[in-house]
Amino acid sequence: MRPLLNVDEVSIHSPNARHAVLLDSVSCHVNAGEILAIIGPNGAGKSSLVSAIAGDLDYQGSIDIMGVATEPKLRARQIAVLPQLSLLNFPYRVSQVVELARIPHATGRLRDSEIVGEALTAMDADYLHDRLYTELSGGEKQRVQLARVLAQIWQSDDAEQGTRLLLLDEPTTALDLGHQQLLMRALKTFATQGVAIIMVLHDINLTAQYADRVLALLCSQRLAFGTTKDVITADNIKALFNVDSKIALHPNNGSPVVIGL
Repeated sequence: MRPLLNVDEVSIHSPNARHAVLLDSVSCHVNAGEILAIIGPNGAGKSSLVSAIAGDLDYQGSIDIMGVATEPKLRARQIAVLPQLSLLNFPYRVSQVVELARIPHATGRLRDSEIVGEALTAMDADYLHDRLYTELSGGEKQRVQLARVLAQIWQSDDAEQGTRLLLLDEPTTALDLGHQQLLMRALKTFATQGVAIIMVLHDINLTAQYADRVLALLCSQRLAFGTTKDVITADNIKALFNVDSKIALHPNNGSPVVIGL
């Protein structure tokens, strides 16, 4: 089966520093219906890779997204991106923030309103519907932004040729434990609908529990790529974070669990 996204020998150089390499010949892939987690220490190139896939950074190599449109409006129906920082300082109501995601679509006000409500409910943020975004806590703002990107590619009919790709850079930032779990379960459900999801995560145990594939980056290069059991090993954790650990198996699903020593 052809991957929905294939990254082949991608390199990125900083435009502001001569000879500075942000990413060095990295390859990976993800299929429709899968979650790919990108892990690694600060400065390893995780966000740079996400930005390159989103089309926001120049790169060398190849990034092939199956069936992606070239026309910006159509492409926006296929790819949704949540960056590390979502700066919004206008006093929009929460519903208006999420409605921004429906601009590329022509599904009508009634259906768009339904999708906004469904996406907010998925992020446990429906009670914020009429609140001003600027008055929310950090965690509430993050859940609203997550609802926004989900709403952008909420239904398969939105996308040309069925391609839907969700790019999330540290989506669990500012979320409490309960909402982290809620988010990851929602993303797992979203993936079962044929969406390919790529996310940068710092929580290795969340990665192990929910990801289908893991890309580990170190010093701008690929250290490992494969299933969670292939990548999340004591040796790789030591190489990535200089931390001694032991790997146990989760009693419910057999996924790796990292125990610090």
